[in-house]
Amino acid sequence: MLVWLALSIINSSMVHTFLRHSLFYENPRYIMFISMVINDAVQLSLVTALYVVSYIFRKIHASVCCLLIMTAVLTTRSTPLILAGMALERYIAICFPLHYTQMCTVPRTLLLIGIILILTSAPPISDLLITVVKEPPSFFKTSIFCDHSLLFRDRSIYYKNCVFDGTYLSFVALTLVYTYCKIMLTAKAASGLASVRRARNTVLLHGVQLLLCMLAFVVPSLQAALISLFPHLSLEIRYIFFLVVYIIPRFLSPVIYGFRDEQFRKYWTRYLRCGGDAQQRVRPV
Repeated sequence: MLVWLALSIINSSMVHTFLRHSLFYENPRYIMFISMVINDAVQLSLVTALYVVSYIFRKIHASVCCLLIMTAVLTTRSTPLILAGMALERYIAICFPLHYTQMCTVPRTLLLIGIILILTSAPPISDLLITVVKEPPSFFKTSIFCDHSLLFRDRSIYYKNCVFDGTYLSFVALTLVYTYCKIMLTAKAASGLASVRRARNTVLLHGVQLLLCMLAFVVPSLQAALISLFPHLSLEIRYIFFLVVYIIPRFLSPVIYGFRDEQFRKYWTRYLRCGGDAQQRVRPV
């Protein structure tokens, strides 16, 4: 809970810094970043709530569990696609700098975020529709242990999600590899530009984030196997995977942009020190 509280403070301070300065919310790069921060904050809050509920109450109403699970799945699947969008933005900024202002605009960025939300909301909605058709109406009035596999029990849902996850994670991975290679070639042609090196390192860190995000799709099977072997340690096993899969990756977003980006770091650290007066005392870089 202390880790969740610390991350919540960091994320809320970043959102506050973003909203108070027009140079951030008029820049597609920072719009994508803050959408990642908000997505991570919602996901972390939901996953923490699910963990606390499973620890204290064990079982909750199926309809409440359905709402929590669907929102958590949506935010979990949004993260890789937002990473791909951020990598493409860096690719355009480095490889097509003269066309950047025409290609990367605020309306297009907001449209991309909307498309990501629509794409990632399709699987949980389809899970719900299949469950409504397959399960009796009384199922949603029962109390269950709030877990995706126990809520959406039909095997067709499992196979559908495997196909979807494999397809879109492959797309994100190929996008990151392509943008990284292109930025690497640009870095060799303009080795003296620090901005090119920073963009290359940023895309590389996005790759690390993607690998950590993929744990959320691999770990459930491993977690279920360990719980079946050690049922008396089920809560401890869930807690360890909770830290590795959901907490640690959430620290990377503040590191990549909050600490590495000089412009955002200047405003953010000044806000942390001075609070609301930072807007009057800091001039745009």
